[in-house]
Amino acid sequence: MSGSLIIFLHAHLPYVNHPEHEYSLEENWLFEAAIETYIPLLDMLDTMAEEGLAPHLTLSLSPSLTEMFNSPRLQKRLLRHMANLTALAEAEIKRTTNTAFEPVAELYLRRLKRVRLLYEERYGRDLTAAFRRLQDCGHIELLTTSATHAFLPAFAHHPETIRNQIKTGMESYRRNFGSDPAGFWLPECGYYKGLDILLKEAGVKYFFVESHGLLYGKPRPQFSVYRPILTSSGLTVFGRDTRSARQVWCASSGYPGDPCYRDFYRDIGFDLPEDYVGAFTHLKGIRTFTGLKYYRITGKTPEKLAYDPTTAVKKASEHAAHFLKDRELDFDRMAGRCPEPLIFSAFDAELFGHWWFEGVDWLDAVIRKTAESDSLKIVTAKEYLNRQSVPPEIVEPSPSTWGEGGHGGTWISENNYHIYGKLHRAAEQMESLVRNYGRLHNINPLIARAIRQAQRETFLSQASDWPFLIEKDRASGYAAGRIEAHIERFNRLYSMITDGSIDERELAQLEHSDGIFPWLDAGLR
Repeated sequence: MSGSLIIFLHAHLPYVNHPEHEYSLEENWLFEAAIETYIPLLDMLDTMAEEGLAPHLTLSLSPSLTEMFNSPRLQKRLLRHMANLTALAEAEIKRTTNTAFEPVAELYLRRLKRVRLLYEERYGRDLTAAFRRLQDCGHIELLTTSATHAFLPAFAHHPETIRNQIKTGMESYRRNFGSDPAGFWLPECGYYKGLDILLKEAGVKYFFVESHGLLYGKPRPQFSVYRPILTSSGLTVFGRDTRSARQVWCASSGYPGDPCYRDFYRDIGFDLPEDYVGAFTHLKGIRTFTGLKYYRITGKTPEKLAYDPTTAVKKASEHAAHFLKDRELDFDRMAGRCPEPLIFSAFDAELFGHWWFEGVDWLDAVIRKTAESDSLKIVTAKEYLNRQSVPPEIVEPSPSTWGEGGHGGTWISENNYHIYGKLHRAAEQMESLVRNYGRLHNINPLIARAIRQAQRETFLSQASDWPFLIEKDRASGYAAGRIEAHIERFNRLYSMITDGSIDERELAQLEHSDGIFPWLDAGLR
């Protein structure tokens, strides 16, 4: 039996902007993802397009990520980071001469030079425009998400906050891609009852949930997650196929854990002397990932074997064939029972190339092998809906997330629940500012600037990344500090506004540091 496959990549990073530091560990999060995921992914998609092969991928780019893509300062710093890593790779070729690691060091140098050339010459430092061109030519579909990737169920009792997150995400998309987005990615697949109504208000046509968001819907859908459903408000909902997704992202039972693949954690940033690596990273006293890694996973042992890129790429092709064979078997099992069957597989984009070095090669092989298949076709979400001829069932989705256990415990837990008192209070105060000043026709321009900056600070404090990092104890101090800093800045602005005494110099400093969405209207006329 034939069927359709949606491969969805969600690209997001929290907004980071540290003009006060010449080098910043947090900005490296963006640089790593650009070098290892976004630019290689664009290169793969462009190559296919040049060959006349439409990839038909569906991607969401978070507004905070595109804001960083568009920042001239970060663009310049990314180029500097590439130059520093290239110099490190050149030093590594000398250090690894006549060792098993020399071919891998040469591979890294070639890749870095190509990525740098692509970024500067093909893409003109503008990754947002590069993705837009692919969509404009019909090769991919781009979607949006909420302004700063807030975990929306945590603000269910503050609908105006959610409206603003959604509205700003939609406006960011319009400004970057020149059209209205039809689909919307819920941050962390976080859905609660009634959220579809707010999405519909904003003009969203369809969104996506984790598998049990459909499986426990009312009534239970006849075709499980293998067809989208329609909510009573009229929005289409796709349900993620957990089995196919787990094959790809799970490090223990999925493809990325194969012994032939490169070991992510054995990075020279931690393996070699700090002084040697630090001369290139310029992060004094801080060890960090460089992307230069010489070992393969090997197994659950500290004794790792040398990485062999040729073997790893061959394995990626084998895993691509295995993935597609399993999807064909899935469709065969649906034969005669499910009309127009669909498998929707969604992943964090950074899995491909960053966390799983061979992931882009795997994706390339999946797309190329599917193009040759008579029974399996990759389609975008919009393409599937345009071809759909059988009316969908009406189902009310169940509250759900794609976090551990399928609920919101990752983002609202014993470790991070304490942050929400401050976040909710700031949300309420922000709503009061908009109510009190939003209807004024002659609002003082300085007050308007301060209200817009207050909105930026609340947005930045609401990113789902911060409670996630606190819960997982990964950079938890930084995450907690970011929330505290944004709430403190909001409180300062709120006092300025309500007291009628705005410090313009301090306001300008905040606009410089936290200037996300410079076009933001914050509900003001």
